[in-house]
Amino acid sequence: MRISVVWLALLTFALSAAAFDPPKRKSGLWEQHEKMPGPQVMQQCVDQKTDDIMKDSAQAKEAMSCSKNELRKEGANVVAESVCKVNGSTAKTRAVFSGNFESAYKVDARSTYEPPLHGMREATTKMEAKWLGPCKAGQKPGDVMLQGIPGMNMEELMKGMKR
Repeated sequence: MRISVVWLALLTFALSAAAFDPPKRKSGLWEQHEKMPGPQVMQQCVDQKTDDIMKDSAQAKEAMSCSKNELRKEGANVVAESVCKVNGSTAKTRAVFSGNFESAYKVDARSTYEPPLHGMREATTKMEAKWLGPCKAGQKPGDVMLQGIPGMNMEELMKGMKR
């Protein structure tokens, strides 16, 4: 779960901090493979509304705890850099997004923590995502499926966090 939360934070940061119009994920079912430190697979049914809800939530939280939020184009890539306070530690993160948000993309991110966060001085995240097609029957936008964890809905989770 922690791994997927890291990815969601990176995605919402990238979608919210741009001085330009960042790419948006194509609506439908996305599968994400993360490597941090071991493999994790997540599927998420998305549409623009659920991505916007995550983006809005991330913007509010980042404004309170981050002294730097930058998103820029570097050639064909999108680069996100941040400096944020996390549980008494300062986290410096650089994430590079490559590919496109219509069919497949990759994220390579590195964070350093000072002082170490729960004994961790740095973390690296590698993620690959691909669009699988329309959401499955019975799924609604925001539904997330993780290996070994019952499904949850990000839209409902974000609404609950606002209360």
